Amino acid sequence: MRQFQFKQIEEFDSAYEIFPLLVEDDRGYVIKDYHEETMKKNGIELPLKEVFYTKSKKGVIRAIHFQVVKSQAKLVRCVRGKIFDVIVDLRVDSPTYKKWKGFLLDENSQELYIPHGFGHGYLVLEDSIVSYKCDEKFYGEYDSGICWNDPDIDIKWPLEQVDNIILSDKDKSLQTLKEYEQNKNAFRIN
Repeated sequence: MRQFQFKQIEEFDSAYEIFPLLVEDDRGYVIKDYHEETMKKNGIELPLKEVFYTKSKKGVIRAIHFQVVKSQAKLVRCVRGKIFDVIVDLRVDSPTYKKWKGFLLDENSQELYIPHGFGHGYLVLEDSIVSYKCDEKFYGEYDSGICWNDPDIDIKWPLEQVDNIILSDKDKSLQTLKEYEQNKNAFRIN
């Protein structure tokens, strides 16, 4: 049995790797990946407003997404398959602004707590299902993102692990970081 474990991501003041409760026996396992009181005891306020899942084929890149208004804090976990998950600090007043960090996530690994003001994306290394638990609803009119291969962020995607890249039409036409910086809706630390 593994109890909940919380590890602050060193580079970022409010992002966490969370190793969920895991109980295994001869039948298989049970994972509890969210418990409100445990989250609060570890400094994470995440009152859930929405939970959803994405199913993606190997080679899909979901670019660096965020909401410019009604920002979402998220708890992200790969429930099947394997992904290279990326968080990017988009808070223009932050000392870690533009920095990114990548994590390999699979069904038995950690989940990520992604705070307000961060962008999030991933590369699918095996056909996967990913769970998102959000403290704010999705609003299409506020949905935004930065292109996956922006040179100013310079994410080192493990592209050698996929045969081809699959992008949505939306992700093919996302803004660059420079365009984001010119946008008056850029995130600021409160």
